[in-house]
Amino acid sequence: MARVSTYLNFPRTTEQAFLFYRSVFGGDFNGPIHRFSEVPQQPGQPPLAPEDAGLVMHVELPILAGHVLMGTDAPESMGFKLVTGTAMYINLEPDTRAETERLFNGLADGGTVEMPLQEMFWGAYFGSLRDRFGVQWMLNCASKT
Repeated sequence: MARVSTYLNFPRTTEQAFLFYRSVFGGDFNGPIHRFSEVPQQPGQPPLAPEDAGLVMHVELPILAGHVLMGTDAPESMGFKLVTGTAMYINLEPDTRAETERLFNGLADGGTVEMPLQEMFWGAYFGSLRDRFGVQWMLNCASKT
């Protein structure tokens, strides 16, 4: 079955981020959290640094309406250079205002509210934030209840 997912990279905080997201959205991970220590060493590749062995290679969490959030650690020790930017938001459209408020408040915990939830001119209940891991979220609820 076809699906769309969002894949997030973190410097060394994927596990903490996904435990946080699981506490906000509920549910459980699709399978175990896979670690870099599980990856067989490839010919010509240097051995995995001991401090990187426990990092997250892959994790999946269903979040809303069948959407799956995925993630991995992408540390500089493995050649990654992450830049947290403003080019992307994850937009959630819950069915009710109560669910919108629950998700917004959960994701905002330890983060920064950019625009508090409020009635908007297009008729929706809308707000935006950057969570404690630098991921940007918009919540837009069309329901009046």
